[in-house]
Amino acid sequence: MISKNEVLELATKFGKNPKDTGNTAVQVAILTTRINNLKTHFAANKHDYHSNRGLLKLIGKRRRLLRYVAKNDRTVYPQLIQDLGLRK
Repeated sequence: MISKNEVLELATKFGKNPKDTGNTAVQVAILTTRINNLKTHFAANKHDYHSNRGLLKLIGKRRRLLRYVAKNDRTVYPQLIQDLGLRK
């Protein structure tokens, strides 16, 4: 679970203002944080297949949002990928 303070922190870092949670870059950052939090859950609960489906849905949503950012704002995309550490 992600707290309101974490959302505000991500919105100020990736958005235009602290209440800019609708920005695509902010949404990708929030989804990435949620996905990283679920990784620790799956390290302890290897057979939680129902939550694994939710994780896959989050990954798909993040992939679609990243595709949108790459297509519409090419200057933000490389910086976003680098800041979130998505590609190695």
